[in-house]
Amino acid sequence: METEENMREVIRKLNEKIDRLNRKLDGKTNLDIPGETWLDNQATCQFLKISKRTLQSYRNQRVLPYSRIRGKIYYRLSDIRKRLNRHYVQNKF
Repeated sequence: METEENMREVIRKLNEKIDRLNRKLDGKTNLDIPGETWLDNQATCQFLKISKRTLQSYRNQRVLPYSRIRGKIYYRLSDIRKRLNRHYVQNKF
């Protein structure tokens, strides 16, 4: 009996830790990896001022490279900037 109660207590504590981690992760829109910043769909849409559907079209057309981790899609900020710079049109004065 005591072992079962100990196991329940351990499971309860683990569940509490998981809940705390989930709360910390909620609202995170990017991954900061040393030397690189990764944006999720929402942050990428906000950065480019485009809709989710437009971003999906960019993925389908291979306009922007991306990574998928557990069903969540991330874009490297450096890749987005390269794409913008590649298509930059400078005005002539």
